[in-house]
Amino acid sequence: MANTLVFGHKNPDTDTIASAIAASYLLNKTGNDTEAVAQGTPNAETQFALDYFSVKAPRVITSADTSTVVLVDHNEEAQSIDNLADVTVEAIYDHHKFSFTNTTPLYITAKPWGSVATILYYEFKQVDVTIPADIAGLMASAIISDTLLLKSPTTTTYDQPALEALAQIAGLEDYENYGLDLLKAGTDLSSRTDKELIDGDAKSFDMGGHQFRIGQVNTVDIDEVLSRQDGIQAAIQEENYEDFLFVITDILNSNSKALYLGDANQAIEGAFNGKLVDNIIDLPGVVSRKKQVVPPLEKQF
Repeated sequence: MANTLVFGHKNPDTDTIASAIAASYLLNKTGNDTEAVAQGTPNAETQFALDYFSVKAPRVITSADTSTVVLVDHNEEAQSIDNLADVTVEAIYDHHKFSFTNTTPLYITAKPWGSVATILYYEFKQVDVTIPADIAGLMASAIISDTLLLKSPTTTTYDQPALEALAQIAGLEDYENYGLDLLKAGTDLSSRTDKELIDGDAKSFDMGGHQFRIGQVNTVDIDEVLSRQDGIQAAIQEENYEDFLFVITDILNSNSKALYLGDANQAIEGAFNGKLVDNIIDLPGVVSRKKQVVPPLEKQF
């Protein structure tokens, strides 16, 4: 068994799983003994990438069976393993806001770039470690996923060069066509239950004393998702969160609508300068939870 586990947040997305695999490989090539694991099974989009590049999904954990860990794509306790307080965090690779506290020195690379895979691409370059084609493919997929093919407002000047280089290593002659197939693979929602929809990409946040849960799903037809509103609301109510915002994002037109259940309607309307109608609020131009959903909520609360 490896000495150190490398993993991303609960309800893992493509960047989370790809970055755990890439970071573990990099660390092992620089003298460490790590294993990439995941806090959940891959979603449809991630599984598409894993299958395309013939990579086995990491084993699933809820707590660490090692004394040391490395975090990727998160740094908040609410999004991490159950026994985080009982292990030593040796390193963090992340692109989110920081709320991590620690009593021991550790290696931190945190940059406001489009994906953790972008950060790791430059980490590989810095230490002159060659990226294998299959891992490069997963990293390219992660950048495509987190930046919505470089169209998200989270995209930076570092992301496109990294994506182009990784696509070349992976043998992706047309990463745009591949990227559309990847993103569309994650929008087939017909086989998912209402609970799977709200939990598939959801994160918890503490905002001004409110325990906020924010879920997001990508689609090419928002109305199709909203046709399941009654079932989605019932699934949310069963989970007993104080506030739940479920963001439904049209990846082709770069717009969203959100379903909100909670007791802070006025604050939600103020955060997004809109009106809740039947628990639904329009979010024109919104695609990024990290940059366009969480910040206005934090400011409001």
